[in-house]
Amino acid sequence: MNLRLGEPHRKEKMAEILPFRALHYNQALVPKLDAVVTQPYDKITAEMQARYYAASPFNIVRVLRGRDEPGDTGKRNVYARAAETLGEWIQNRVLVSESAPALYRYEQEYRLPGNDAPRKRRGFIALGRLEDYSAGVVHPHEETLSAPKADRLELLKATHAHFGQIFVLYSDPEGAIEAAFESREHPWQKTTDEYGTVHSAWKVAEPDKIEGVVEAMRPTKLVIADGHHRYETALAFRSLWRSKHGDDPRADYAMMTFVRMETDGLTILPTHRVVHGLGVFDCEKFLQGTRLAFEWRAARQEELVSASRFHETLAELGRARTAFGVYAGPRRAGWLALRPSADLGKLLPEVLLHRLLVEQVLGVTRAAVREEKSLRYVREPERVFEEVDSGRANLAFLLNPTPIRDVWGNALAGHVLPQKSTDFYPKMLSGLTLYWLDNPAGI
Repeated sequence: MNLRLGEPHRKEKMAEILPFRALHYNQALVPKLDAVVTQPYDKITAEMQARYYAASPFNIVRVLRGRDEPGDTGKRNVYARAAETLGEWIQNRVLVSESAPALYRYEQEYRLPGNDAPRKRRGFIALGRLEDYSAGVVHPHEETLSAPKADRLELLKATHAHFGQIFVLYSDPEGAIEAAFESREHPWQKTTDEYGTVHSAWKVAEPDKIEGVVEAMRPTKLVIADGHHRYETALAFRSLWRSKHGDDPRADYAMMTFVRMETDGLTILPTHRVVHGLGVFDCEKFLQGTRLAFEWRAARQEELVSASRFHETLAELGRARTAFGVYAGPRRAGWLALRPSADLGKLLPEVLLHRLLVEQVLGVTRAAVREEKSLRYVREPERVFEEVDSGRANLAFLLNPTPIRDVWGNALAGHVLPQKSTDFYPKMLSGLTLYWLDNPAGI
């Protein structure tokens, strides 16, 4: 292959991917992958963390999202323990490195919650060159939150390793890049997660195949689907690395999974908003503030028999125009549908919700949202109802999913949606492949 690390042969900025020597579990010592891999760090609840800890002494959660301990200090803390644990696993060959750089085809076979129809999402894992958003190569589609980036930066500084995937979309209408990974061989790795999703990975180490994919990816635009916090953390770490290591290019790359946006296996689930901390909440006053732009339809008793039924009505309304479910209790529930006469341009629903309803009508500032002081994000409609009914929240907004074409077009136009506007399902596992910057064999 005629590939030179850190010296992309181009004048204008183009997408650059690289094969790499993945660090991965040694299946001679760790034969059951399902006991050691996890959901992404930001999906790991306290209950999940405890379950992962109990599953195996080698579960990646011990590095990815370890436990705080009594007596922790600035030097002795969860990040220091993560680095020690990673070092021990490498030394004891619990984790081993591939001998040659490769790309890794990654497939997920899954079913949607409450739906038995099988679906398959195909992609491939590679290193992607980190580019500032201003370069016009990598495009974000969501705003980010402050706390997760600070946490992930500390872990990256301590371990010099990427454990989870940055999920990136690319366009390839003919599917030529995806077709290059087709194989009849048995997967290199295969496991089933706690949600029933089957994850399979194949190594692609043939130089001609790799170079073909690398070249085909150069002219593509890239849109981050999931992992904005990880991407921006990697950018921050790159700056720190360059200040210490100069032109050493290892931190110029991060581990990414690339998925074709035209594939039929992409699924976006809605992420609902739970608003809290408003003090005494007057639902009638709130509805009054929405009347210029929205029509209100109160829910009938039979439409509140379940949260899922309530959300089904929202889906029906959303086929014709932008609509939101509003739940402030069983007697203050219904739907807001955008008036046909409302002069709001082509704003996407998530933007309308945040900028108009949350910020202007409710008076919740953008800073409060960014710092997670007034909003929580919930995927399951049942949990949305529970949050309000229990008194932990003042009201909740239920949303329909954002179409993938809107995510793509909005991002390429230079616009970003509010935080947590999309929930791509299923999640990509952490621990299948790792990018370790200190690998003595090199990238």
